[in-house]
Amino acid sequence: MQTLILNADQIQKKITRIAYEIYEAHAGEKEIILAGITPGGYLFAARIKHALQKISPLTIQLTKVGIDKSKPAYPAEIEMDKKQKPDNMSIVLADDVLNTGTILAYSMKAFLNFPVKSIRIAVLIDRNHTIYPIKSDYTGLSIATTLQEHVVVNLETKGKEFVALED
Repeated sequence: MQTLILNADQIQKKITRIAYEIYEAHAGEKEIILAGITPGGYLFAARIKHALQKISPLTIQLTKVGIDKSKPAYPAEIEMDKKQKPDNMSIVLADDVLNTGTILAYSMKAFLNFPVKSIRIAVLIDRNHTIYPIKSDYTGLSIATTLQEHVVVNLETKGKEFVALED
């Protein structure tokens, strides 16, 4: 059984608010990297980028972070233009759901090979079950769930996006 948590309009409002928060925190920057963990975090990051472009003069590099979620300890791969490096840049690492923090922790590790300026975390849903010292800086919705419940996020179908809780 699924219980709807957020519909398309509510998701868009959360994304817009997160975009304003990111812009406020990086107002002194000219450029930031918005790195989305594939697949859901990348779709979320792309939506944030679109919202940021409407409200700010920031140049935003949208980057994919690929990680094997069944084996997160294997190195994450950052897909970015080989000419560009995240040296001395601010990074916002995005994922659709923060559950235990494992995926975000190992994804963050890929950026620690560079002398970055800062790394911040943006999530659409924070389930508050972290086992790593990971906290989101920008959160769409924080919900209390049981470990048996599953959060389903669909950001693929424009106008029909949803977040649901599945038993």
